[in-house]
Amino acid sequence: MLDDWASQSADIDLPDIIKSQIPVVFACSEYVARQCIRYPDRFAQLVSSGDLQRIYAPDDYQQHLQCHASDINNEQELIKFLRQFRQREMVRIIWRDLTGLSALEEVMHDLSELADACTDFALQKIYTWQTQTFGTPVNEQAEPQQLVVIGMGKLGAHELNLSSDIDLIFAYPEDGETVDGPRSISNTEFFIKLGQRLNACLSKQTEDGFVFRVDMRLRPFGDSGPLVSSFAAMEDYYQIHGREWERYAMIKARVIAGDKTRGAELMAMLKPFVYRRYVDYGAYESLREMKLMIQQEVLRKGKEQNVKVGAGGIREIEFIGQVFQLIRGGRDIQLQQRSILTVLTNLLTMGVLPEFVVTQLTEAYDFLRRSEHRIQAFRDEQTHNLPDDDVGQARLAYSMGFSNWDAYLQALLVHRVNVHEHFEQVFAAPQGDVNEDTLLLTPLWLGEHNDAEAIAQLQELGFDQAEEVWRRIKSLHTSRSYQSLSARGHGRMDKLMPILITACKSVAEPSLALQRSLQVIEAIMRRTVYLVLLVENPLALSQLIRLCEASPWITHYLSQHPMLLDDLLNTTTLFTPPDKASLGQELERRMREVGDDEEQAMHALRHFKHTQVLRVAAADIYGYLPLMKVSDHLSWIAEVVLEQTLNLAWQHLVEKHGRPVCTSEGTACDTGFAVIAYGKLGGLELGYGSDLDLVFLHSGESESLETTGEKPIPLGVFFARLGQRMMHILTAMTPAGILYEIDMRLRPDGASGMLVSSLAAYEAYQTEKAWTWEHQALVRAREVAGDPAIVGRFEAIRATVLGKQRDLAALREEVLSMRQKMRESLDKTKAGEFDLKQSRGGIVDIEFMVQYGILAYAHQYPALLKWTDNIRLLEALAASGMMSRQDAEFLSETYRTYRGRLHRLKLQEAPAVVPESEFVEQRAGVSRIWSVWLAVK
Repeated sequence: MLDDWASQSADIDLPDIIKSQIPVVFACSEYVARQCIRYPDRFAQLVSSGDLQRIYAPDDYQQHLQCHASDINNEQELIKFLRQFRQREMVRIIWRDLTGLSALEEVMHDLSELADACTDFALQKIYTWQTQTFGTPVNEQAEPQQLVVIGMGKLGAHELNLSSDIDLIFAYPEDGETVDGPRSISNTEFFIKLGQRLNACLSKQTEDGFVFRVDMRLRPFGDSGPLVSSFAAMEDYYQIHGREWERYAMIKARVIAGDKTRGAELMAMLKPFVYRRYVDYGAYESLREMKLMIQQEVLRKGKEQNVKVGAGGIREIEFIGQVFQLIRGGRDIQLQQRSILTVLTNLLTMGVLPEFVVTQLTEAYDFLRRSEHRIQAFRDEQTHNLPDDDVGQARLAYSMGFSNWDAYLQALLVHRVNVHEHFEQVFAAPQGDVNEDTLLLTPLWLGEHNDAEAIAQLQELGFDQAEEVWRRIKSLHTSRSYQSLSARGHGRMDKLMPILITACKSVAEPSLALQRSLQVIEAIMRRTVYLVLLVENPLALSQLIRLCEASPWITHYLSQHPMLLDDLLNTTTLFTPPDKASLGQELERRMREVGDDEEQAMHALRHFKHTQVLRVAAADIYGYLPLMKVSDHLSWIAEVVLEQTLNLAWQHLVEKHGRPVCTSEGTACDTGFAVIAYGKLGGLELGYGSDLDLVFLHSGESESLETTGEKPIPLGVFFARLGQRMMHILTAMTPAGILYEIDMRLRPDGASGMLVSSLAAYEAYQTEKAWTWEHQALVRAREVAGDPAIVGRFEAIRATVLGKQRDLAALREEVLSMRQKMRESLDKTKAGEFDLKQSRGGIVDIEFMVQYGILAYAHQYPALLKWTDNIRLLEALAASGMMSRQDAEFLSETYRTYRGRLHRLKLQEAPAVVPESEFVEQRAGVSRIWSVWLAVK
């Protein structure tokens, strides 16, 4: 061929770099060699233009095509032009690939962009010509309608190979008929004709070959369905008839031509079909079935040496990524990607796949796809099979940079073994090797034993409360919930229950573990994808059993929020709750991903909060988190949630009414709004299930000022609505539950006061009307979200109020009176019991002593106003000399001990009451200090 080329191109002046590349390219691609020999002038132009040596800009293909648009006057000219254009560009792409000028990503992207541009260009021309015959298709509102072309598979993902088909689906927005033409027809007829002409233009074989082979079998109802469907028909099809493999196919779908604005609407309509709102482990079953069918097809057709579908091939890498997309993509938006390499990278950052797995899969993908391209580059043939002749094998090895076939084959084998091992691990049925106990328990679960036999079998397995356990199992099996399950649901339950019972026998308290685990199973039974999760993931099942055995509170928490079962899969994150900075970054990322969808934002907030609380509880129950750090983490979670809740409410109102314009002491405000936390959150002492004591403040005190939007409202109204909006986001009951219970009774005038107070009104209330107990509450008040300018004003007000000099005798009397009232109304202990909070010598006594100390001495020692948590306030009282260091340290240690016990009691769903025989020394010490600090006048 080089001789042929030399005779044909003697007059072409080529740069030395091109001359040096010709032997390499011609040796590896007979297709390029024949194109250069047959069309030397075209090749010369490709060289002289610089196109052969440069990376194309995003719109280069479109510009090249548009330059010739006026030269094309009919369909035959279009057909010929596009094929010649494709030949030119394929020579460029293959040349750059074989000479190493293009990385794999560039090759795939160029091929996909070429298909996009040719399809869109052809569509524009044919649409224009067809409207001259039939008029313009319009909807009932007389709005023009255009075709939307969806690219599927590798084209949709910008991963097209050198000789790939392009998988297309055609759709149009709305029904109607054509207008302003010689002959009117329905939109359906118009677009079917248009689709047929476009298909033929691209795929018809002529003397110049084809542009792209077009495959339309992925459209609704496949070959038996209409060539083109309206958006409404598309939506109906996928809602009613859509199958799991079509979800798989739709992952890569992308609008490549036609009306891209309306096309984006269609893709948004179909998104819920592809990405289920919750974690969908049911996809494992369907994908496993697809995997089996593909493997059978490979064996039946002898495709073991196929780099695409053979074992360890390209298809297996794609399957690994896409199974996680189908399972998790509805919840983890970062998985809603088309590119498999991007998906693998995101699976690494999410902690779903380890680094070595992603590295091996990425390297294998690059090797396999380059091999695929070199195989196809030889004759531009649609093949994925390794060559079986010596010359073909030598050529492929050479093109891939290997000295011989054996060296190439060895490298290929390493990649394929790695891929197949990871593939089998992802798709293996982990409970496939069922042990003897599990087999024997299947008849027990299915009710094939009488009571005596079942109880005896459970006793043999180690269940000490076998009668009660059997009663619970039998009750679940005969329950209406189980009986009403679908056939698939029954199958999933019948597979899980013997595995669950068997797994429970390995823990310390199997009866307790099983009974609590059954509470979770009852809660999730009707959402059977969670049953699949537990069957598919022995680690998740094991963690569920351990956590249920350890804590009834966690049991109920998982029952209320079953989406958290997915978090049991990763022990690294489950037992290591993040710090506040990491929490804030993670939640901010999630909120960015949901964008302007408020429903999704509320769901994201709830899922984030529930996930993080579970992590704290899991780390707490197993001792991975120091007791005094539990409240820190729970408080941090609430703070970042409040910050994002304020952002969400703020954006909603600003979009409707514009921004408020206000100042604080002459300084322009940002939002002019702040959230103040009292109580446990204010004191960084939040517990499991604690509500939030909040006060909302704003600086929009001028009644004459309004917001800046097209629908302005007074600032007071804006801030009142902002507070209401926050309350709605925090407390609205959704399928994911609520965020927090909110207590606003500490605002000025309590339950009868305004939901949101101006700073001036708040200051007046605190200085003129507030009771002493409200000033006690103010000791633990701090800003947790909002405008820094408001925060500064609030801190100044707090310092003024708490720093006021008081009559100590009167203060003592009021504090003692309030403490007595609280004890009388809240301490419900019986003889022999000690209420950790309300009994004498308990938590509230310590808190009251601290609050008394701050109110009594802050005017002398302003440093007492720096902190809001009791531990550091006690340290400050000791540093000021108002309390002995020994007493302060004793109270701090006792306070930590009490609160640690409270956390553990909460996780056991036990009241905050212990036997009177416990904490004797602590109670006596607290009471002694109380008598010195408060009771003695």
